[in-house]
Amino acid sequence: MPELPEVETTRLGLASYVIGRCVAAVVVRNPRLRQPVPAELATELPGQVVKTLERRGKYLLLGTELGTVLLHLGMSGNLRILSEAKPADPHDHVDIIFSDGSLLRFHDPRRFGLVLWIRTNPLDHPLLCDLGPEPLGLQFTGEYLYQRSRRRSVAVKAFLMDQRVVVGVGNIYVAESLFLAGIHPARAAGSIESDQYERLVAAVRKVLQTAIVQGGTTLRDFYDSSGRAGYFQLSLQVYGRAGEPCCRCHRPIDSSRLLQRSTFYCAHCQR
Repeated sequence: MPELPEVETTRLGLASYVIGRCVAAVVVRNPRLRQPVPAELATELPGQVVKTLERRGKYLLLGTELGTVLLHLGMSGNLRILSEAKPADPHDHVDIIFSDGSLLRFHDPRRFGLVLWIRTNPLDHPLLCDLGPEPLGLQFTGEYLYQRSRRRSVAVKAFLMDQRVVVGVGNIYVAESLFLAGIHPARAAGSIESDQYERLVAAVRKVLQTAIVQGGTTLRDFYDSSGRAGYFQLSLQVYGRAGEPCCRCHRPIDSSRLLQRSTFYCAHCQR
């Protein structure tokens, strides 16, 4: 599933192509996504000029004067800019066509993504209103994590992947951040001290910023707005490396199941 770095990579790639463009038409070939594509999208968005393209967690917000298009890539979706209309593939569900003939195409084979039209403040939408702070924002600090984690027995991996605590830090990036900070993923969140959380926040920021620069992680089917695969997977230090030597101590990387997800760590380097 595309996580924060993949979504931010998509936002950065799309921004210069969509901001300032006037929408001429919307084509909805298949409205049956995770939630139905609202009919109002095709009737109200045309004629609107795209003012902003922002990200909240793993959601993209295409802002106009009249309303906001809320986009989520789901498990396997992507957004691409085409210079002109081309025949659609079976999984090309929505086109936002601009007045110059270019278009933004939403492709989603598994149909777990979202294309919604919101006339009110998008941050008040049920999908967004309870989200935690952005991991690259000023509110995400070691003191914040320390206070939120007190008396919590949940594993720190689960704590970090709770979208109400912090948004967008998925399984791959949690594994890499915990390794960089030297914290075992199964350790109780409430047992971690404030200085360790400061290290963890710094690690999360470093891992995410590096992943954004490298275009995200392509393990299955993420591609950016130009169809290019991300290459952060070449920098992974623990994720997917079970049995391989740790880059620090050279002992084998361990793996287990936590939150019904594969978890990778070095039992010697992470405590």
